[in-house]
Amino acid sequence: MSRSICSKPKWWKRRAPRLAGLLAGLMFSVLASAQPVLTLSVLYAGTAHWELDHLQHAGLDSANGYRLELRPVANLPASRLAVTSGSVQGAVADLLWAQARFSAGEPYLYVPFSTQIGDLVVAENSAIRSLADLNGRRLGVAGGPDSKGWILLQQVASQRGLDLAASVELQFGSPPLLSQALKRGQVDAIVTYWHFAARLKGQGGWRSAFRLQDLLAELNLDRNLPVLGYVFPNAWADDHRDLIARFARSVRQAKQSLAVSPAHWQRLASLMQEPGSGELAALREGYLAGRPLPLTERRVADLHALLLLTGADSGELMPADLFFRPAP
Repeated sequence: MSRSICSKPKWWKRRAPRLAGLLAGLMFSVLASAQPVLTLSVLYAGTAHWELDHLQHAGLDSANGYRLELRPVANLPASRLAVTSGSVQGAVADLLWAQARFSAGEPYLYVPFSTQIGDLVVAENSAIRSLADLNGRRLGVAGGPDSKGWILLQQVASQRGLDLAASVELQFGSPPLLSQALKRGQVDAIVTYWHFAARLKGQGGWRSAFRLQDLLAELNLDRNLPVLGYVFPNAWADDHRDLIARFARSVRQAKQSLAVSPAHWQRLASLMQEPGSGELAALREGYLAGRPLPLTERRVADLHALLLLTGADSGELMPADLFFRPAP
């Protein structure tokens, strides 16, 4: 029997699935290469690295029409240099840094990242439970005199009629050194960044006397203020508003994903310096507690008020349009 001229040869049947796969792969590569690239500097051991690594792993960048590239660095000065020099398009910075750059004539668009300010950490059996209890105590403060946590603490103490700087034995230092000082009994309490507080609490024997974030209410400010943000040079951001919006949407999706599945955190453990189970649970809880709510006009006004409390010039405040809000 003669073969129909319309039938495909056997070699085609054997190779068709492979050729189809190659074609699909080629089309995916073409589409991926057409997506805009967003490059961010992150601290290798920083909390933003956890979020952005998960974002990449879950493919949320590609799903939102762009490709995220991360350039981990060892310390904060290196990350700030990367974004100010233009070697990356964005980085994570705190509110005070963004305000300082604006005052220097270099505005940055500010995309909310976290509301976490820090904690006042004491031993589990410590009698310290309030600001008044710090009188006469040895207090360690992460950073320097200009750290927002220390400034906020003093502002609230002043409203209560306390001169905190004069009533405590003060020691500034890096968070790891202060954690060790607390463990050795060299200080009675430390004001430290939230993730260092979480590690101490997760290890057992330590507790937060209070969160600095909760002090905002005593200053008539919203507790949910994003004091940390992703920052992008505004001149560049103005030309890439759609890309920034895609990034912001993927970040919100990453936060939601990390909130609903504890299993994601097991994969991130290597970026978190392999914490024990108690530490991992505390770090996850602290991260989730810092998820910012959408910015409103009230919250932007409160951010301005917080900047004034921390020493910003009232005539040089970051304008409201530098605080990113997604289109309705």
